[in-house]
Amino acid sequence: MFSAGAHFGLGRSRRHPTVAPFIFGTKNRTDIFDLEKTEKTLETAKALVTALGKEGKTILFVGGKKEASALVKTTAMSLNMPYVEGRWIGGTLTNFGNIRKRIERYEKLISDREKGELAKYTKRERMLIDREIAKLERMFLGIVSLKKMPELLFLIDPRKEQNAIGEAGHAKIPVMALASSDCNISEVKYPIVGNDAAKASIQFYLSEIAAAYQAGKKEAK
Repeated sequence: MFSAGAHFGLGRSRRHPTVAPFIFGTKNRTDIFDLEKTEKTLETAKALVTALGKEGKTILFVGGKKEASALVKTTAMSLNMPYVEGRWIGGTLTNFGNIRKRIERYEKLISDREKGELAKYTKRERMLIDREIAKLERMFLGIVSLKKMPELLFLIDPRKEQNAIGEAGHAKIPVMALASSDCNISEVKYPIVGNDAAKASIQFYLSEIAAAYQAGKKEAK
């Protein structure tokens, strides 16, 4: 964790009171996390993820910030899990039925295009369909595989992902999150307190979570 820079928080003036117990001290006005305490939150998180892996449950990975988006996508795809790598689409959880209908529309259009069934349309009509496909793909590609509600949300930076946290609360889906010193970790059932801005730190925690899920799958076999 130390080598990944996971111990660096943000400026002391930005510290949220809920994170205070995890602060070891301040250096150059920057909060430093107590990594021994962070490790305990990580171990708790990994134990739950291993259990979910053993049962083959679904985790929805969320990371819209630029430092996290590509890493979240890669991790989720390695586990064949759904992901949101950009802006959270309102209703993803609270209006899941309608979201699924739009995904099914996307899947049908892709299937029709691959089968050559769009040839019957005019050039302009095909152009409009291609635009619709591109729009739906930007919005929903990462959650095409989400056929039912996930058992857990894993997200990077709860302060940025307030909409996702709000919907998860309404849907009674627990949230696990990598949270820095400016986050209100009382909003998260399973917080992992650490640097949520540096790519090396984000990669470290995502790798730990992915390994825990794979361990659960192997245990089930």
